[in-house]
Amino acid sequence: MGTSTDYQRPYRPLAVSTLNAAARLTGLPGRLDVGAMVARAKRRTGLTDFGDEWFLEPLAVLVDAINTEAQLTPVGQWIQKARLTGALAKRLRVEELLRQHPEILDIDLRKIIVIASLQRTGTTTLHRLIAADPRARKLLAWEALDPLPSPARMRIRRARMAERAIAYMAPEFFAVHPIEHYAPEEDVLLLDLCFMSQSPEAVMYVPSYANWLEGQDHTKAYAYLATLLKVLHWQRPGDFWVLKTPHHAEHLDVILEVFPEAIVVQTHRDPQTIVPSFCSMVAHGRGMLSDRIDTREIAAHWTRKMRRMMELSIEARKVAPSRFVDVSYYDLLADPIAELQRIYRRADIAFDDAAVRAAENAATENARHRYGKHVYRVDDFGLTGKSVERCFAFYRREYRVPHEQS
Repeated sequence: MGTSTDYQRPYRPLAVSTLNAAARLTGLPGRLDVGAMVARAKRRTGLTDFGDEWFLEPLAVLVDAINTEAQLTPVGQWIQKARLTGALAKRLRVEELLRQHPEILDIDLRKIIVIASLQRTGTTTLHRLIAADPRARKLLAWEALDPLPSPARMRIRRARMAERAIAYMAPEFFAVHPIEHYAPEEDVLLLDLCFMSQSPEAVMYVPSYANWLEGQDHTKAYAYLATLLKVLHWQRPGDFWVLKTPHHAEHLDVILEVFPEAIVVQTHRDPQTIVPSFCSMVAHGRGMLSDRIDTREIAAHWTRKMRRMMELSIEARKVAPSRFVDVSYYDLLADPIAELQRIYRRADIAFDDAAVRAAENAATENARHRYGKHVYRVDDFGLTGKSVERCFAFYRREYRVPHEQS
């Protein structure tokens, strides 16, 4: 059974449809308000000190875009309100933790492997193979939702509830991108605490925010990411970190500066496959929060965005080419152990027997299509094979990316 391609009519459980209808009759939940969310976060935590409040500007830009552009359902509005308020509360708690334990800021994160490629190029597969290494420190999904120290069982329980909520609202989404509370997760969820990430434009129509974000210096956001990684390392250290999110491909210059010992791995796959696949993923994600799904707008936005990501990535690589490793998606599927050996060698990390066994087990556990088959077509988004090829011809040449066999 494949995923639906009827993007204009997203799946709605009866309870969600009923709640949306009732809320529209009463005019709830209303517009998001930054001041109200800040006040609520302070009441919830009993804390008032955010430290440097630079993050309030990106939050204000994002909230304005949600209010004026996103056209969320009432349930979608509630979800975003809870998510943003929760992020503010976490920032307050981080500031308090650092006040009590300033030694956290002195932690050496050690070696870091950063997987930073275009979407749908095998990044999740590679991430889980490396994260399976018992020596690797990875961000687990339940930690991403709450990176602060508190009983793990409570954090895991909340993450399991979030997983079940997504499965209830959009059961097909797991076939598009697995979301599992116990699995390694993208650290873009930590950057979300800065309100400076690609997450909003992936799940909502917020063009003014997306355009604003492209013109900003992301150094403070990545410095805060480093702080959050230290908070997590303080709770549970590892021999090396493995990070992963396509968002990083747009900001490799900042990563090379903030994480001077990081090795960057880039996976590569036929753009004829990855572009419609990711557009489909965006359409499915937006369908959880809004009834307005414009597939042509999604295609126009994300083909330009993905091209920009790769252009910036190629430029950033010129500064320190020795810190990059390229991995063909097709080589990764054919012989994952050989590709891991190359990556570990470049990162100067021993690829021991335990790492091999762990990777082999992970490859078996994370079989493709275990949640169903993700179905997508290029013409669903007003694209053609020729238009995609023109846009990404430079990428195919740069990395000698072959045409994928169907």
